[in-house]
Amino acid sequence: EVTEEELSAYDGKDDSKPLLMAIKGQIYDVSMSRVFYGPGGPYELFAGKDASRALAKMSFEPEDLNGNLDGLSPYELEALSDWEYKFSSKYIKVGEI
Repeated sequence: EVTEEELSAYDGKDDSKPLLMAIKGQIYDVSMSRVFYGPGGPYELFAGKDASRALAKMSFEPEDLNGNLDGLSPYELEALSDWEYKFSSKYIKVGEI
């Protein structure tokens, strides 16, 4: 178990560390998709963070880069569940926030 601050150190800027991101508090190693989540990738802002709210809302806004699910619509929660399934199927879970 790590804090959000500790997770932020795994944002891909240090090649010696794995590239991690979280969904619903579950941390996944997304290093194999560095081209997407690493520096310069289209989803780099999700790396080192719990991106639950942003994924649920399909948002790239900095204020949505957190794990707060309050006020999300049923549609957004369903979208987040789809993302969670994709991540758990593709990436290795390495911890929790």
